[in-house]
Amino acid sequence: MRIRPSREKKIFYIKTVSRWIVYYIIIFFFFAFMTSGTYLKPMILIPTAICIAMKNDMMGSAFTGAFCGLLTDIACGKLFGYNAVLLTVFCVGTSLMFSLYLRNKFINFLWISGICSFIQCCLDYEFFYGLWGYEDVETIFRNTHMNSFALTVISSVFVYIIFGIVNRFLMPKEHLSIHDIIASQPEANLRQIKPPESRRM
Repeated sequence: MRIRPSREKKIFYIKTVSRWIVYYIIIFFFFAFMTSGTYLKPMILIPTAICIAMKNDMMGSAFTGAFCGLLTDIACGKLFGYNAVLLTVFCVGTSLMFSLYLRNKFINFLWISGICSFIQCCLDYEFFYGLWGYEDVETIFRNTHMNSFALTVISSVFVYIIFGIVNRFLMPKEHLSIHDIIASQPEANLRQIKPPESRRM
């Protein structure tokens, strides 16, 4: 049994649906940003997927990671599904780490987002450039991939702020079951609960 009245259930469902709608509106906006302007731009959908995964369960995180990866493939002209696989793995791992070990803090998001962006950057270079042995191919990694990585890390700050505002207004509060509430109470406090003493006659 959960402590959640029917009215509160409706609020929970409305906030959840609204939050995911806003998530995907932001994702499409970032996708439009990646497909416009100059060639060198941040891989902003990577920190976006990571930021969503740190606050949601594995199923939603995996789907969001795959979707953001497919959009990244389209925006960058890569093999369709390549970044989808990477971001799915990144998002599932992020969801597990934040649900089991890490607190929802900016510094944790920043270093995980940075590591995932760097791994994606290195794999992209190796598979599409390094393996083919082009002449002076290292300059591509230094001048393109590393600059894109730096821009991605910088953009992570703005991504965190945007999704922090969305989650602040649309993230439903967690509700504990009766069993969870009893289990969370220290034994010392439970021992203090005593029946009222009877009056002396």
